[in-house]
Amino acid sequence: MTDRSSEQPEIVVIVGPTAAGKTALAVALAERCDGEIVNADSRQIYRGMDIGTAKPPPELRAHIPHHLIDIRDPDEPFGLHDFLLLADAAIRDIARRGRLPLVVGGTGQYIRALVEGWHAPPVPPDPALRAELAARAAREGGAALYAELVALDPVAAQTIDPRNVRRVIRALEVIRATGRPFSTQRSKGKLPYRALLIGLRVSRETLYRRIDRRVEEMFASGLVEEVRRLVAAGYGCDLPAMRSIGYAEVCGYLRGELTLAEAVATTKTATHRLARMQANWFRLTDPRIHWLDAEATLPVEPAVELVHRFRSGELS
Repeated sequence: MTDRSSEQPEIVVIVGPTAAGKTALAVALAERCDGEIVNADSRQIYRGMDIGTAKPPPELRAHIPHHLIDIRDPDEPFGLHDFLLLADAAIRDIARRGRLPLVVGGTGQYIRALVEGWHAPPVPPDPALRAELAARAAREGGAALYAELVALDPVAAQTIDPRNVRRVIRALEVIRATGRPFSTQRSKGKLPYRALLIGLRVSRETLYRRIDRRVEEMFASGLVEEVRRLVAAGYGCDLPAMRSIGYAEVCGYLRGELTLAEAVATTKTATHRLARMQANWFRLTDPRIHWLDAEATLPVEPAVELVHRFRSGELS
């Protein structure tokens, strides 16, 4: 690999919806291409949240170095600004040691921001404000929050999907904290890395089947017990981390609001919706992404070939 570690490291980024096989492909590429994995999943950063986030098991992480996993407690704030700083440090450290950074995870905003050189405002999450805005969205509908964003920052509103209530809330949070438009605080700099983007393509029917099987395995593997342990340790169900898919549904079950069967079914439905949202971040028509068919088998050999061509300079 060309030594660009001090200026523009080479990275491989694996994108695609949840349950498409991103982690398995990243591990295979790490073994074949002398790589280390940088996590880009906003929930795998939390200690103790293992089953519900499909976190790689400890034995796998002992075999292949993983970065940005288990770096925060569930009640500690963590946002895009934190991710960009820590991911950049990990990537440059891996590259300095002559290894290949492999960025993998389902948080599309994290990956796009990293690859495109976004500058995120260093405004920490405000749990009380977020809870207030989320409650308002529940009462009045997400359109009410979006209308406020349009009034305060129409430029930012044009870049945010009105249905993505979490992103609307974040924009309003930054505006209230700084008194300045969100759009003026999140900019793009020069591209920080030379990146190869590999996407995994799976039909919706197959993806939903995999998701449903994974959710069932999570519950069978002890997701309810995991949430009980977290609550007993003082991490309440009102925390943002504990409102993640799977954890929120189990909290509902523990409060008696859902039966166990309903918690399983609701988790499946929410994960289907997440997969559709992830598709909005990375589209099949994006010319930067080399899409590989992961319908029947994991496309390890085609991915390895892409990496070799990329590192030799054949792929721009």
